[in-house]
Amino acid sequence: MPAPDILRTPAAMLAWSKAAQREGHTIGFVPTMGALHKGHVTLVERARAENTKVVVSVYVNPTQFDNPEDLKKYPRTFDTDRALLEKAGADAIYAPDDAAMYDPEARTWVEVGELADALCGLSRPGHFRGVCTVVTKLLSTVRPDRAYFGQKDYQQLRIIEVVARDLNLGCAIVPCPIVREADGLACSSRNVRLTPQHRQEAVWLSKVLRDAKAKIGAGEREGLKLAGEMAEQLEAHTSGEIDYVAVVDALNFADLQKIEGEVLLALAVKFGSVRLIDNERVSVPVKP
Repeated sequence: MPAPDILRTPAAMLAWSKAAQREGHTIGFVPTMGALHKGHVTLVERARAENTKVVVSVYVNPTQFDNPEDLKKYPRTFDTDRALLEKAGADAIYAPDDAAMYDPEARTWVEVGELADALCGLSRPGHFRGVCTVVTKLLSTVRPDRAYFGQKDYQQLRIIEVVARDLNLGCAIVPCPIVREADGLACSSRNVRLTPQHRQEAVWLSKVLRDAKAKIGAGEREGLKLAGEMAEQLEAHTSGEIDYVAVVDALNFADLQKIEGEVLLALAVKFGSVRLIDNERVSVPVKP
């Protein structure tokens, strides 16, 4: 594979995309914050299969971090990422710095209302405003035909779907399945920061979700009861601090008293300074 083009400014990125589109190419886009793992690679590979050009952004967006220490500790591995993206078939890497992304005179933010007030939004004020704003800027600059997002960050995916629809951003948002390690832990750039003990305990996030999904399959329909049992399992098997355990509507994130329709089982647990999230989506027939 030829080395991908490295683009550092919005003007350079936009010029690249316009040239590709004039030549008749379709553009698949994978937005990332770097520290790439096999989950990211699957997104790039899918974009490669469904488009004639692939762009990957590598940008640690400061406006979505509510904790300055978390931003400071976020892994930055650009040289390794570039080699991985070359092997995966990326045609261009968009890697702006903060000055290129955020003009000091900028006054515009993108917000999505109540969808950002549940789940991760409760403990991370301003997080989704930063996510919505940077993704809107990226999509407006890259101008892809399709943009690929992993379902591990399910709330983020759902919010971006709504933003792209409401603002007529002109690209398809493509959800992609969660990629997991052999023991079930969802792939995340944060996993490398786990201690050996916490890494062993973190497997329980996926185990708890699988057990909850099985209970629904066996007939459980009480949302609050199931959420309580999930929390009890986490407390029994991990030393992590539970941020939330939720059984909610998969489209609007409202708590479900009765489990039916499109259901999201979601949880967030903090191991030391490392916050991990995971989820399972379940379709439950609605009985009259």
